[in-house]
Amino acid sequence: MTTDLLPFRATRRWWRAHPLGGDALLALGVLVAMVVGSYADPHGPHGPTFGDRSPDPASLVLMVLGAAVLVLRRRRPMAVLCATNALSLLELVTAPPRAPVAMCTVVALYTLASRTDRPTTWRVGLLTMVGLTGVAMLVGPFPWYAQENVGLFAWTGMAAAAGDAVRSRRAFIDAIRERAERAERTREEEARRRVAEERLRIARDLHDVVAHHIALVNVQAGVAAHVMDKRPDQAKEALAHVREASRSALNELRATVGLLRQSGDPEAPTEPAPGLARLEDLVDTFRHAGLPVHVAVDVTDGPGADGPGADGPLPAAVDLAAYRVIQEALTNVRKHAGPDARAEVSVVRVGPSVEVTVLDDGGTAADPSPLPGPADGGGHGLVGMRERAVALGGTCSTGPRYGGGYRVHVILPV
Repeated sequence: MTTDLLPFRATRRWWRAHPLGGDALLALGVLVAMVVGSYADPHGPHGPTFGDRSPDPASLVLMVLGAAVLVLRRRRPMAVLCATNALSLLELVTAPPRAPVAMCTVVALYTLASRTDRPTTWRVGLLTMVGLTGVAMLVGPFPWYAQENVGLFAWTGMAAAAGDAVRSRRAFIDAIRERAERAERTREEEARRRVAEERLRIARDLHDVVAHHIALVNVQAGVAAHVMDKRPDQAKEALAHVREASRSALNELRATVGLLRQSGDPEAPTEPAPGLARLEDLVDTFRHAGLPVHVAVDVTDGPGADGPGADGPLPAAVDLAAYRVIQEALTNVRKHAGPDARAEVSVVRVGPSVEVTVLDDGGTAADPSPLPGPADGGGHGLVGMRERAVALGGTCSTGPRYGGGYRVHVILPV
């Protein structure tokens, strides 16, 4: 079936590539049809005959002019229709034998209907149908009820209807194609947006992991170097914490980078993402680094929790976000607060939300607001906390406390 359609496809491609040549061929075909039709006599003594009459020179001139005008039917459809109507009316008012000059009007009316809107099609089509048929009935050489007059009305009406149908189908196909292209663009934009969000999420995780563990390694390494000669046992303990922190950093980096692997990769890590269940282990790493941390957690569900969404465990995304916020906030306290700083961590489930608060007293640092924001030349920690909260529909507020220290408060909807 595909092989049989190849010639038609080639013809269609040539027609679209050479529209003027195609219109010239169509005009030639219409001219041949009009000339051949002018030899037919529907009113013969024994019925329709062919070859018993021939067109007069004036009719031949009108047919040639009508066919020649059709060459411009695509460029000037309204002008071509008016010209063919004039030629057809001129032929209708002449004495018999009548030639089928109106055939060029049928083609011109179809072209106009297929290239304009529906109201214009029906206004011009009705005017052409009524005008030609009325003139043929009133001043023509045949009775008003002759089949030529009825045929003229039918052919012009079918030309307008066929052109309108072709225009509607073409508009329908264009609309489908435009919707498909728009849907494809939307899919591509959505894919790019998801890729950007995933890259940002992985960047946040990498920053949290690296900033936390490297800060602890740096602190413990400094302690080990300071007490290496005088208190080797304490230096050995500090190096053990360094080894533990580096091992944890490598494990979390492997888990994060493993997200970039294919799902079927057997080497991809399957360990779940950290959450509040591992909060005590996280806090212990800071305590070993010399930062006293007090923790208060109350995320109890069931009858004791009020508000919608209070029942059930925390969603995985909220659990991970709370863990990462606490990790980043304590890392900033350890890096920027004074050497005698103390921290407090509070995780409370209030109605449909979980509130995470991390406070520090600033220690003995001279700067009462030790945690730098992005505008102060700091890193991406505070930005990452805000992005995590906003991604879940929550809020994040940070700022210095009165009397010294810093406060991080995050609300995460459950």
